[in-house]
Amino acid sequence: MRRRAVIDIGPDGGCVEDLQSLGFTSYEARVYMALLRYNPATAYEVSKQTGLARANVYNALERLAMKLAVQPVNENPGRYVPVDPKLLLDRIAHITTSRCSDLVDKLSATKAVETTEFVWTLTGDDNIHAKMTDMIDKSRKHIWVKAAHHLLSPHIRDLKVAAERGIKVLIILFGEPAQVSFYEFSPTVKIYLHESTGMMVGMSDRLLTLTTDFEEAMTATMGTDGYGVFTRSRPVVNIAESLIRHEIYVAEIFGHFGEELDKTFGPALLSLRQQYLPNDQIAMLKRTLKKGQRTPAKGSTLIRSR
Repeated sequence: MRRRAVIDIGPDGGCVEDLQSLGFTSYEARVYMALLRYNPATAYEVSKQTGLARANVYNALERLAMKLAVQPVNENPGRYVPVDPKLLLDRIAHITTSRCSDLVDKLSATKAVETTEFVWTLTGDDNIHAKMTDMIDKSRKHIWVKAAHHLLSPHIRDLKVAAERGIKVLIILFGEPAQVSFYEFSPTVKIYLHESTGMMVGMSDRLLTLTTDFEEAMTATMGTDGYGVFTRSRPVVNIAESLIRHEIYVAEIFGHFGEELDKTFGPALLSLRQQYLPNDQIAMLKRTLKKGQRTPAKGSTLIRSR
């Protein structure tokens, strides 16, 4: 029989590594690649092409045949051809998808009861916004959020979709009164301007708090070093939701007794806040007040809903 010429199989473009990631051994991947370039071929011919020991090639061909990646085409001597890559990979994808689906059910049935006590950290504004979207999308009863307009506005569409599902949305908003209109898209939405004016206080231009369904809570500081936490821990969720409830109470109180509160404690409760805020935040509040304070209308809570 005329001896077939040995060819250089050349670089594989990373295909050997990719095949290994799908469960092929290094030998199997190299043998399959060799057969793609030169077939039909015997184990001896593949050994010459690849530089692999003939015994290793025999073993690889047997395993590839069991994986339906190659097929024998004759005997004495036995030669092999590769299965078309598309057919091979489509079958692997189907088997893998089906196996993963079955495994989800099996693992879900055997895992321990999910704990709610962990706190997950979120680093960077992109991750924080992604978690906000996830929480809003998965809400079933209500969404409560306290945030500045520029932090919350990227989620207006998310909130609108949730409201259209019948989710009750409550917002404590830092911002201009005119910005309230951006959130008036459903009767299920209530918007309170913070302390009835929406004026920024302390770090309110960077902070946000979001809770859903009395089950989940997230709080974060946005900006260049964005950092947040998410939890289902019931005590922590209770704290976050209590915070927002008290913001509602304060907004209502300011709406009805704003002038009296200003007389007693100064604008924006300055005499109270300067006892408890850090010095830099007190200075920032004074600068804000110096620029001009927004005053709520007498007797108005400045709650907005459609």
